[in-house]
Amino acid sequence: MTRRLIILLAAMTVLSACSNVLFTGRRQFTMLPDGLLGNMAAANYQSFMNEHTVVPSSDPRSKMVQSTGQKISSAVTEYLSKNDQASRVQDFNWEFNLVDSEQVNAWAMPGGKIAFYTGILDLTQDENGLAVVMAHEIAHVIARHGNERMSQQLLLTVGAVSLDIALREEPELTRDIFLMAYGVGGTLGSLAYSRQHEFEADALGMVFMAMAGYNPEHTITFWERMLEYSGGAQVPDFLSTHPSNRRRINAARDYLPEAMKYYKP
Repeated sequence: MTRRLIILLAAMTVLSACSNVLFTGRRQFTMLPDGLLGNMAAANYQSFMNEHTVVPSSDPRSKMVQSTGQKISSAVTEYLSKNDQASRVQDFNWEFNLVDSEQVNAWAMPGGKIAFYTGILDLTQDENGLAVVMAHEIAHVIARHGNERMSQQLLLTVGAVSLDIALREEPELTRDIFLMAYGVGGTLGSLAYSRQHEFEADALGMVFMAMAGYNPEHTITFWERMLEYSGGAQVPDFLSTHPSNRRRINAARDYLPEAMKYYKP
């Protein structure tokens, strides 16, 4: 295959895989089918849980994670239904687990697979702080940010091929890219969220938590705590992949009046 033809095929793939980000309308490149990503998520999520210590569901901390997750996910379903986007979560099988780890981290995979690490609970402090992180991480999935990052990385590494071909020809590389795209890196690292992704996830997350009955003002206070925490010598994993700065906090303040329109105390 000639170089010119390869470039042409890649360009056609990019054009055909462009879509709009929910809520903001930004154009994004997402060439990976949601169903296949959901299957990858289910397999890798279960593998991760098998390899780590999961805090029992009877533990009050786990109960809080599960309860908060159920409230946020119900709000997500309601929001999507009202915006004719219910298909985005129609095949989700939501799971909310708390993992015993000192890492300051949390992540969400397609299909509603959510994980919190006990290390982040000192910073969330209570259910309101937990709701901020829960809504933010779920917002990344609903906005298909992981799909976007993984699509870009696959295009760079294996070219314009389908995900099933990439899995067949480069299974380990594809799996690593998937885990990094959704922040399940650990020693693997991560595909950093762009600042634009963060603004989108913060705004959409504020809507989700407001609809779930949590005051979106807690987004500002939580990220102020995270910003203060990151001022120390050691930057937590959660901040290394989720850049936080004064502009981001100010953006949340600017968006607060709109988010409050969705607030259901």
